[in-house]
Amino acid sequence: MSDMTFDKMIRHMTPDIYASLKQAVALRKWPDGRMLNPEQVELCLEAVIKYEFEHKVAPEQRVGYLEQAGCGSESDEGDSIKWVN
Repeated sequence: MSDMTFDKMIRHMTPDIYASLKQAVALRKWPDGRMLNPEQVELCLEAVIKYEFEHKVAPEQRVGYLEQAGCGSESDEGDSIKWVN
């Protein structure tokens, strides 16, 4: 695997491996129950994001997708954020 780069690995990643990494990031643990350390979370998340980009995963299926829903008002002001203390 000496000639295997991170980008090459992502291009050859199977959908099952992608799903497993995505679940590991979401749960912060491997399928066998072992916890991911912060470096593993970061690396797995980077792999998932790169996979989604390389394989043109639909935006609504990507990690971190937030649906653009209005705030409940029907004003013409556009979306806004109201800070509450």
